[in-house]
Amino acid sequence: MNAIFETERLVVRNLKPSDFEAFHEMQADDEVMRYTTGSGLEQAENERQLSMCIDCYSKHNNHFWVWAVVRKSDHEFIGTCAVVPSDDRPEIGYRMRRKWFGIGYGQEICDALMHYCIQELGLSEVIAYADVRNVASVKILDRSVLAFVEQLVNDAGHEDRFYRWVRGDHPTVATKLG
Repeated sequence: MNAIFETERLVVRNLKPSDFEAFHEMQADDEVMRYTTGSGLEQAENERQLSMCIDCYSKHNNHFWVWAVVRKSDHEFIGTCAVVPSDDRPEIGYRMRRKWFGIGYGQEICDALMHYCIQELGLSEVIAYADVRNVASVKILDRSVLAFVEQLVNDAGHEDRFYRWVRGDHPTVATKLG
């Protein structure tokens, strides 16, 4: 398995077609998708999205990265993480299958993803959004190296918390990233 990066318990790697069953389970789950699309997605849409993510890996000058997150212990697919363009700035994101909620994988992957963005990609700015109703993601981002900036109304009419990290603005980044 070719790792993009690793944590103590997780490996981040490129998505592959054999991930479809677990990817579809995650994306079709209303609880997982409630703060992004509002409800789970149909199989055809999930097939299209997985294929698009995989196709992006081979595109020249690609800036749209969605990767698989798998457990080191058994290589089980637990979710995805991403660095994608948003308003010409790199935005991070993560999504987990529901059975993996509440055991710390979200914080682990968010912290490692930020480390990767800062140390490996050399990004000078990273942003993230979390719907205020998504208490778990808000807690994760509040504990991350990203700084809360403001609350905004999203396209669905709900409030999002907007977070941002800018190189040089956060003297505690090295401490938090370890």
